[in-house]
Amino acid sequence: MMMSDKPVVWLRDVDSSDLGLVGGKGASLGEMMKIGLPVPEAFAVTATAFREFIDRTGIADELFRVLDVNVDDGVELKKAEDAAKKLILSAEMPPRIKDAIIDAYDAMCEEEGGEEVFVAVRSSATAEDLPDASFAGQQDTFLNIRGKDAVLEAVKKCWASLYNSRAIFYRVKHGFEHRKVNISVVVQKMVNSKKAGVMFTRDPSTGAMRTIIEASWGLGEAVVSGSVSPDSYIVDRESKEIISTHVGMKEIMHIRDPETGETVVVPVPDDMKEKRVLTDDEIMKLVELGEKVEEHYGVPQDTEWGIEEDGRIYMLQSRPITTIKEVKETSTSEEGVGEDIILVGLGASPGVASGRVKIIRSIDELPKVEEGDIMVTRMTTPDMVPAMKRAVAIVTDEGGLTCHAAIVSRELSTPAVVGTKRATEVLKDGMIVTVDGEKGKIYRGSLIREEAHEEVHFQAVSWKPITATEIKVNISIPEAAEKAAATGADGVGLLRIEHMILGLNKHPSLYIAEGKEEEYINELVKGIKRVADAFYPRPVWVRTLDAPTDEFRAMKGGEHEPIEHNPMLGWRGIRRDLTDTEHFKLELRAFKKLFELGYRNIGIMLPMVQHPSELKRAKQLMEEVGIDLETTTIGIMIETPAAAIIIEDFIDEGIDFVSFGTNDLTQYTLAIDRNNENVAALYNERHPAVMKLIEYVIRVCRERGVMTSVCGQAGSKPEIVKKLVEFGISSISANIDAVEAIRNTVAREEQKLLVELVRSSKKGLNRD
Repeated sequence: MMMSDKPVVWLRDVDSSDLGLVGGKGASLGEMMKIGLPVPEAFAVTATAFREFIDRTGIADELFRVLDVNVDDGVELKKAEDAAKKLILSAEMPPRIKDAIIDAYDAMCEEEGGEEVFVAVRSSATAEDLPDASFAGQQDTFLNIRGKDAVLEAVKKCWASLYNSRAIFYRVKHGFEHRKVNISVVVQKMVNSKKAGVMFTRDPSTGAMRTIIEASWGLGEAVVSGSVSPDSYIVDRESKEIISTHVGMKEIMHIRDPETGETVVVPVPDDMKEKRVLTDDEIMKLVELGEKVEEHYGVPQDTEWGIEEDGRIYMLQSRPITTIKEVKETSTSEEGVGEDIILVGLGASPGVASGRVKIIRSIDELPKVEEGDIMVTRMTTPDMVPAMKRAVAIVTDEGGLTCHAAIVSRELSTPAVVGTKRATEVLKDGMIVTVDGEKGKIYRGSLIREEAHEEVHFQAVSWKPITATEIKVNISIPEAAEKAAATGADGVGLLRIEHMILGLNKHPSLYIAEGKEEEYINELVKGIKRVADAFYPRPVWVRTLDAPTDEFRAMKGGEHEPIEHNPMLGWRGIRRDLTDTEHFKLELRAFKKLFELGYRNIGIMLPMVQHPSELKRAKQLMEEVGIDLETTTIGIMIETPAAAIIIEDFIDEGIDFVSFGTNDLTQYTLAIDRNNENVAALYNERHPAVMKLIEYVIRVCRERGVMTSVCGQAGSKPEIVKKLVEFGISSISANIDAVEAIRNTVAREEQKLLVELVRSSKKGLNRD
């Protein structure tokens, strides 16, 4: 039986290629297990099982019919939720699914000596936690569940929560079709946390290189929900210094009741309310784990963690940060209003807005919030999202930078100030106030001045330095194209197509075997075209397939993939393309189709080359499918020391550009597996040998008129970028969140080099 047919799979056997099977949360946990992070044992009730449940019980048609409502009508929306949940909760779970869940839970119990274990039962929607959309908090989680019957009941409740009002609303507003969104359920051994919280590996608003950790006592639900004002710790990623420590007033905590085993909310003991939760050592251990997660995924991460009584740290969840935006300066002059600051809290979502206050003390009061109002509440809940969407700003009594209210506000681009402690007391219904979501301040009155009887809102002013070195961006999925283009990047230095292919969850060989080559080609064309459209006429360099065999093996039809001891050194990149030429030609036909459509801004980049003969053979195959080499931009990745050392031979064979894959180049130069914890500490992109290889290639390419770029993680690290500019690299391709910072770094470094050149010239003249 293939994995996709199983009602239950162990998360240790899945990874990102199983997104459609176990959802974002499940796939992420599986990935984290694979790289050796401390993740509790878990299994997933698959999305296939949920689809089988609604089909076999015959409720599918009725289920989707009741969801066809006007989501802006709160009454209709609630009726749809109630009807959908009733259909699911009243239907009998098919025996095949029920037995599989019980067997997996029994196996988990056997590992603990046969005693029934406590588990957390969490939803994992198959469109959840994608880089361009966050479904944070929309489906339900059930903690401290023990016993077979209780687990089965919790699974059904998670299924039903796919149709919460907030989830229905979000999907409609973001264009997700209800029929195409499934749900998996993760059943994970419960971590009985003494302290817990959340961690952003980058600043969630600006993408700055600092880790933000928020912590409270007990389980992490208090922090995520915003029901406490947690401790907040900020760590500079470069200096590894704790640059800010804020100890919050923690009034309540969620714990496991020692008698009943249920999750209960209790007051925090008086001597712990204002006591610091984390030690410096615990903070730095969390930062280290966060960096490992970010390094693996290649994008900033929003994680959840817990620490048990014995000090063991567990990673409980990780998802991409979806809220990083370019922060623009706003002319919010406080002249004349400095004395009118009413409240100060934490600036959780940047922006400035003025409006009329609406105090919300219960869900029933949500209709009070109209377009343009300032929504003020003790803490937001996921049910409040429809009202939050109508508000121009959000203010809360409780919560921190990583609470649900802050995350949703940033995603909505709505200014928000959280953790004010007294907003619902100090502010009154009908008051006109101004909220500054960056500074964390609420002012009395409107900071919108009148000019010629018209309202003049504060104008956003942004300035982008012009650099001789082009600043490009890396893209992993087509859905991120528009967000990446909005950074103002000069082009795409790396568009990965493996994520498009792995996302199909069907091995390319099956398309060939089934005679569906055109369908496969069209999928590639559609994905690449979206990025090329967003950047046209700026260049988009597309890397041909570079996924290792273990990722392909997990796909439907991938059972024939070879089992390799170290896939990173195995059958991948150009090596695969030149042996599986039938598939490589499908990739090339996709490029040909794009060229015929007029997308001449697309360049083809070949990965993992180590000999010019590989480049020569690849170009022959391009000609065989009808690609005109004279008009096509072709480049190679410099990932192997071999390619760097004989770069002149590659130039003689004919290339337009090279791009350094610094992650692999560092591994192969130093003979270090960066995912092996025994040697990972030795991994160093700034090693003299790595830098000398890069410097040599740049020098030769400049002499021969070949463009150079970097698309590995080094391109997002300012300290390395400075050296690359000094070497004379043509362009830097950074992660989406790092484009602005890297552009500023490059501008400063170029100015520094110019100043030094001028000073040197003057010294020479003086000597003369």
